[in-house]
Amino acid sequence: MDSFELNKIAGAVLLSLLVIMALGVSSDIIFDSHAPETPGYPIEVASADGAGEASQSAEAEAPKSLAQRLAEADAGAGEKVSKKCQACHSFDQGGANKVGPNLWGVVGRKPASHEGFKYSAAMQAFAQEHAEWTFEQIDEFVTKPKDHIPGTAMAFAGLSKPDDRANLIVYLHTLDENPLPLPEPEAAAPADSGGVSEAPAEDAAPANQ
Repeated sequence: MDSFELNKIAGAVLLSLLVIMALGVSSDIIFDSHAPETPGYPIEVASADGAGEASQSAEAEAPKSLAQRLAEADAGAGEKVSKKCQACHSFDQGGANKVGPNLWGVVGRKPASHEGFKYSAAMQAFAQEHAEWTFEQIDEFVTKPKDHIPGTAMAFAGLSKPDDRANLIVYLHTLDENPLPLPEPEAAAPADSGGVSEAPAEDAAPANQ
């Protein structure tokens, strides 16, 4: 093999190396990957502010106990709520019975015991099991009377708003010469995340306590 042939082979090898090098440089340019400034993978963690806001939101949505609602209730607002009951009840001391009994002194009174009023059989049966109208019993009863005492003659649909019920109970609580003490609100408990949906109150009148 003469020197001319050797030069051709050497040139071909050199050209091949140049092409390979050029392809390598080109691929580095096209597919260049930059290392992150901070090594590792980012992990998102809820901020303390976000956790605090979630806790406050849960606390705001947590239902209040009856004692808390009564402590915050307004007797004046309760008197306005009681106007829904005036077609069936009187509220003054010694007032006459109407469709329902007079409600003076009803808080703490024995159910189905107001003089001169004829109570339904369901209310009389309820009175056999309960010694008095407690704050809790009144709250449950005026929420939806026919659910609390099935068979009651009371036509009132109920008060679905907890604050309306609390205001009414506090107003009824004032209608007594010696009112019972209101229950003491308990210490704050951890908030429940569940919310409570409140439907509008029904317009009607309570009767038959």
